[in-house]
Amino acid sequence: MGAKRVAGRSLAKSTEVGSAIQWRRMKPAIAKSKTGRTAGVSAGLGTMTSRGGNLFSKSVAIAAATLLLAMAGVLGCRRSGPPVESEGPDSLGLTSSDIRDGQQIPDKFTCNGANISPALGWSTPPAATRSFALILNDRNAPLGSFVHWVIFDMPATTLALDGSVPAVGQLANGARQGRNDFDNFGYGGPCPGHSEHHYVFMLFALDTKLNLPAGATRAQLDDAMKGHVLARGKFEARFHR
Repeated sequence: MGAKRVAGRSLAKSTEVGSAIQWRRMKPAIAKSKTGRTAGVSAGLGTMTSRGGNLFSKSVAIAAATLLLAMAGVLGCRRSGPPVESEGPDSLGLTSSDIRDGQQIPDKFTCNGANISPALGWSTPPAATRSFALILNDRNAPLGSFVHWVIFDMPATTLALDGSVPAVGQLANGARQGRNDFDNFGYGGPCPGHSEHHYVFMLFALDTKLNLPAGATRAQLDDAMKGHVLARGKFEARFHR
């Protein structure tokens, strides 16, 4: 997917959160916030009628503060990542011949360029490994997380992933790809606003095949991997436009 196509799917050009899928993820929280705010305002109006405007102002301030604290809590939890990210020893040496750990991601692998996936490689997994799963996540997204790639059921004999993986649900080696937060199959490269974002490639060696359908979400993958991670590996890179 090219830069123009990515931009076309966004509701706000400055951040990845502007995509339609991110908006759908935001709607429940917004609806909940509106409900809480309406309740706070209604209660404040009743207080103003009986006790004066000062109490109304105080109730509105309390409601606003409560909402901000709740939002901060949600964002904090998402930024730390789900518990499955910490399962198993960090013993898989995940690397890329295309992207250096901690360095800027070349335009070729982003919406500024061809937007293709990079080549990856990793060390020998535990003997009980039955499959691998890979996640690419942006931890600096406004909602705390933006998923760029989900791939799972890679064969246990696999020690590398070629670059430019096709954006399809089913791959020739039996692996499957889920939907990213652009609502597409496979890899969707970094496409933030003008601030620097950090992208985490995470690989998991699992003691089972997950047998999830193509198009599965990261949340479904996280749930299916619980209790099955034998080892993991990761590296992080950054990108700004």
